[in-house]
Amino acid sequence: MILGAHVSIAGGIQNAPLNGRKIGCDAIQIFAKNQTQWQAKPYTDENIEGFKENLKTTGINPVIIHDSYLINLCTSDKVKLEKSINAYLDELKRAQTLKVPYLVMHPGSHLQNGEEWGLVKIAESLNYIHERTPDYQVITLLETTAGQGTNLGYRFEHLASIREMVVQKDRIGVCADTCHMFAAGYDLKTDQGYSDTWNRFDDIVGIENLKCFHLNDSKKPLSSRVDRHEHIGQGHLGIEPFKKLMADPRFEDLPGLLETPGDEEDFIRNLKLLRSL
Repeated sequence: MILGAHVSIAGGIQNAPLNGRKIGCDAIQIFAKNQTQWQAKPYTDENIEGFKENLKTTGINPVIIHDSYLINLCTSDKVKLEKSINAYLDELKRAQTLKVPYLVMHPGSHLQNGEEWGLVKIAESLNYIHERTPDYQVITLLETTAGQGTNLGYRFEHLASIREMVVQKDRIGVCADTCHMFAAGYDLKTDQGYSDTWNRFDDIVGIENLKCFHLNDSKKPLSSRVDRHEHIGQGHLGIEPFKKLMADPRFEDLPGLLETPGDEEDFIRNLKLLRSL
């Protein structure tokens, strides 16, 4: 895998590649703006050119953007849905401006309206967004979730259903989060469970649609449906699934990004451990 981590954009988006290189990343994930706010100032020319220059200097590739956690493309609240759609359009614009290939999103929360209703609404929202951005090359990556609350995306069938209903299917891929998958009930820990999980993923979603990994151990046990990340090898997943992932030829060219807790030194340690595998 092409290993890296989620890094800060403090002081400007142009600093992200430098922050990644400082901790030994070959790929990075970032927020395109302050992820706790609906709106943000547009990038300046200095931001854009500095980002591209620092990317070139560091050799980091690829960069992936994670959208704001405020966005919910299947809320039944019309005002919040409009804000979510506009915010996602802005995220896509920022990714397109920076020439970032992938934008990761949590599919959405149906908020007691039902899973089928929510999946249809997400696809409708994405179709509308795609109609508004016909020339964009950015690919949306639906992230596997733990299934906490009314969050969708914790079953492979959810991801396949959304993709099936989206007209421009080439603009939709998947990001697999190891912690979330385990918490949702996919047993990556045992040899048989690991094999069965990826065979099932291939049958339902298609392994060719997997574009990125979030590499996180889990503080909570299998099928807990609780999203709590842990350092690699220190949670309920343990080290064995990561040994398998690091040696799996199907994933050798994909970015694997840490979202583990802690600070820069923790990222450095986790990256070193993954590379040792």
